[in-house]
Amino acid sequence: MLAQLLYQILDWIFGFITLALLARCLMQWARAPFRNPLGEFIFAVTDWAVKPARRIIPSAFGVDLPSLLLAWLTQAILQGLLMLLSGSTSLMPAVIGSVAMLALVAVIRIALYLLMGVVIVSALLSWVNPHAPLAPLFNLISRPFLRPFQRLIPLIGGIDLSPMALLLVIEILLTVLAAAQRSLFLL
Repeated sequence: MLAQLLYQILDWIFGFITLALLARCLMQWARAPFRNPLGEFIFAVTDWAVKPARRIIPSAFGVDLPSLLLAWLTQAILQGLLMLLSGSTSLMPAVIGSVAMLALVAVIRIALYLLMGVVIVSALLSWVNPHAPLAPLFNLISRPFLRPFQRLIPLIGGIDLSPMALLLVIEILLTVLAAAQRSLFLL
């Protein structure tokens, strides 16, 4: 029970850091302004790690590579700690490769959950309060992901169903990733 509690605490701490790093990367990719409470919070939480990493790793193709690499590294450290806690003390190349792949799957999973949250908040704000201060931020971030679905799915009674279609695709991807994660963990 104590080991499970330690696992949950580590998962929450490392997951929070990974989520913040991915949110920073997503906001920079979408060219969203950081001059809002959410952007300033994400910047404050991640700047201690991203600023030194920028000296070594440049951004490329409009993607914040330092934030992405740090998100992966955070998950790799978590997966390594979990392997050590589970009793696997071997540092064989297979174990290191498994940790690297588990970290990659975890980063993709967290990124999909982040996208799901952004889409849900964007849709809710558009229905409840489209003039909320953070509504333009969530719309700006979710728009590139919703656009392909909006081209395929027409408005039905003035309602945009593209968020539901995107959420369905995300759920399918999360199911596939969960299966991949289970199979990698068993290696």
